[in-house]
Formats: sequence, structure tokens, C-alpha cells
Amino acid sequence: MSRSSLALLRLMRLASPALPVGAYAYSQGMESAVSVGFVHDQPSAARWIEGILTQMLTPVDLAALWRLASARQTGDIEAFWRWNAWLLASRETQELHFEDVQMGAALWRILHNLDRLDHLKMPPDGISFAAAFALAGVGWQIEPAELLLGYGWSWLENQVAAATKLVPLGQTAAQAIIEELHPCIDACTQRAIVLNENEMGASLPGLAFLSATHETLYTRLFRS
Repeated sequence: MSRSSLALLRLMRLASPALPVGAYAYSQGMESAVSVGFVHDQPSAARWIEGILTQMLTPVDLAALWRLASARQTGDIEAFWRWNAWLLASRETQELHFEDVQMGAALWRILHNLDRLDHLKMPPDGISFAAAFALAGVGWQIEPAELLLGYGWSWLENQVAAATKLVPLGQTAAQAIIEELHPCIDACTQRAIVLNENEMGASLPGLAFLSATHETLYTRLFRS
């Protein structure tokens, strides 16, 4: 098997919903958006997901993932943990922060059991999912740009799965959203790569308010 084929298979493994990190348990605020009627059908679900993808995931997670992977590749561990801390500090609510460190810790345990951490020690504040994703990607010789595509795809698939349960949507409608937003994943990856540090970061007050009110919903399917 060629190195490129092996890297692709490992990327598919990282992006798979079967990866045991608990992503299926989180909606990242969508459950609250459905409860107040912001998301109620296929078009509104697509617009919601696209908005979070372009305005939050790209300038925060994907841009940080690019720097995390680069720092890991060059052996700059100080920069790696600095970007990890920046990413965790970017979470605007307790639920979103908890989600990030829980998924990051789950992927860290997988990598530890596979002996892929080179004796790295997790900092007291935890590791973000993107930082753990970068460790896996660099350790498995996945190109950083492809790693961003895999991360974006995994996020998109989880958001569509949440919408399928919450709206609810049929499977065909869910696939239509994925088909519509495929080009956006590539465009967002390219944008994240060229962002400078002053352009990184985002604040979505509506998402923050919805996330903060999620813990008081009368019934909940998701943890965020």
C-alpha cells in the first residue's frame, strides 16, 4: 500500500462517525435553535449549518488546526500548546468548552492506547478536539490541508445527523444538505489556511445565548 493511500485511509478513520469520541452526543447549539424555531426545515437547517461553518468553524477551529498541525510537524511544542489554549479560550459557553475537552480527551486516550503521543503530557486545562486531531493527523502523515478537509467533513456530518433527529429531516433531505455544503467545506479550508492571526477568532452572540440556554431546556436529546 502506498503512503498516500494509507494516509487517506487514516483520514477516513479520523473523520468517521465510528470514531469513539462521543461527537454524536453534541448538537453545538442546534437543539436550542430548533426549540425556538430558528431551524425548522431543510433550508433553515442548511443555512444554520453554513453560517456556523463559515463564521465560527473556519476562523476558529480550522485556522487553529492548521497552526496546530504545523507546530506539531516542526516540533514546536510550545506553540502547539499555546494554540490549544487559545482554542479552548475561544469557547463562549460552558457546554461548548465541555464538549471540546471531552472529545479531545477521548481522542487523546485512543492515541495513547495506540502509542502515538511520543510521551506528550496533557496540560491541566485539557486538550481541544482539534489539537488531538492534529496530533493524530501528523502522526499518521496526513497532509495538513487534507486534515482540515477531514475535520470539516466530520463536523458537517455530525451537524446534519443532529438536524436529522431534531427537525426532524428525512435521509434524502439530509443528503441534500451535505451535497449543497460540500463546496463550502473546500472553500472554508482554503480560507482558513491563509488567514493571519489578526483575522482569527469569532463571536456569534446568538449561538452563545442559545448554547447557554440549552441546559435549561425541558427535554434534551444532546449534551450541547
